[in-house]
Amino acid sequence: MSHPPSRNRSLAWIPILLAALVLPVTALAAHAAVPPTPSGWSLVWSDDFNGSAGSPPSSGNWIVDTGHSYPGGPANWGTGEIQRYTDSPSNLSLDGGGNLRITPLKSGNEWTSARIETRRSDFKPAAGRILRIEGRIQMPNVTGNAALGYWPAFWALGAPYRGNYQNWPAIGEFDIMENVNGINSVWGVLHCGVNPGGACNESTGLGASRACPGASCQSAFHTYRFEWDRSVAPNQLRWYVDGQLFHSLSQSRFDATTWNNMTGHQGYFLLLNVAMGGAFPNALGGQTPTAATVSGRPMLVDYVAVWQSGSGSTPGPTPTVTPTGNPGGVDARSTIQAERYQAQSGTVVETTTDTGGGQNVGAIGNGDWLRFDNVRFGATAATQFKARVASGAPAGVSGLVQVRLGSPTAAPIGDFAVAGTGGWQSWRTVPANITPVTGTHTVYVTFSSGQPADFVNLNWFSFGN
Repeated sequence: MSHPPSRNRSLAWIPILLAALVLPVTALAAHAAVPPTPSGWSLVWSDDFNGSAGSPPSSGNWIVDTGHSYPGGPANWGTGEIQRYTDSPSNLSLDGGGNLRITPLKSGNEWTSARIETRRSDFKPAAGRILRIEGRIQMPNVTGNAALGYWPAFWALGAPYRGNYQNWPAIGEFDIMENVNGINSVWGVLHCGVNPGGACNESTGLGASRACPGASCQSAFHTYRFEWDRSVAPNQLRWYVDGQLFHSLSQSRFDATTWNNMTGHQGYFLLLNVAMGGAFPNALGGQTPTAATVSGRPMLVDYVAVWQSGSGSTPGPTPTVTPTGNPGGVDARSTIQAERYQAQSGTVVETTTDTGGGQNVGAIGNGDWLRFDNVRFGATAATQFKARVASGAPAGVSGLVQVRLGSPTAAPIGDFAVAGTGGWQSWRTVPANITPVTGTHTVYVTFSSGQPADFVNLNWFSFGN
């Protein structure tokens, strides 16, 4: 699939960048806890990266991306970066001192590194509130020719990108912190609209940059913050480093369609990565990395936190994504297509070869789920559930397909076991008895396995008597 570089950067900032002075001061402490929640705010989500040295980041909080692309997504992650992402502790691990390390490494002619993204994909301010996304980060401590090709980033993508990979930049991208080639500068960028051109001047985006206050970006930790302000009209987007505002954009700058496409979905997921090479570092340093580029300089992340202004309940701790915009509401006895969920955790949507064509939900493993809103069972109780499933899992890998009402952690009302069916597109229909159900419910199809590997694909399901 062809896809434009999703994070090219404007060369118009180079004069500002080259004029920035590096002011050496004593580096800040390497580890600090997530700051106390300010008065008038509530903590939505955070990770302090506490844990033993060499251990991975929390699997409950983060998805680890691997390889050179999403399955079916643009090559080289759409940016031209050359590294292969891995889940190896040498590339991705806690340091035992309260920090996450993402370390690019070169072995022979290959570079490896790491990229993670939050399981939650619903980060969005409620109406009348401000959402604050913040991370305390030290960029890789390398400069000059030795840094050519280094591309650390802390950013957010609109949730509908998951499983689609063709809807960028319309779904929105907030680059909270980016840096290339060891330059003492932080970039903040918005991507939106259409590519090329459009309201966000793609594929460059709308951005600004500045030197890190005090100590250089590479020699010390700094706090990088993005705010989405829905408490004012028009809404505002703001970028900060160490509490100092350096970039802002107003809703009034954008047409209604562009603004709605990037803000009207249910929210964003957050990403941390260190790429090597690609469009942005190449634009400022020629073809990168080079023979002079050194290996093994990590980005350190002390914490990532999300706050919301105002009182009241905060968004729940569930990752969600609605790629179809489907508002829900379906007859329980109809054929309910799996990809028509209203929310999900841990899965992807892919083309199916099953009868009738279309799409199925895949990459399903232990703990994943799909949510379907307003499923109407009616006054006559449904007592059976059946689902169209396929599995290419190896021998010994199996799991349960479960039905729950109201919550992904509610007691199952029914389930069935599935193991290898002969291939990920070798489909069969499996029935199961369920506790009788009437009325209208939020239905969760959940997946449980004793192994971490993916074990099933789901095409459709239905309820009956």
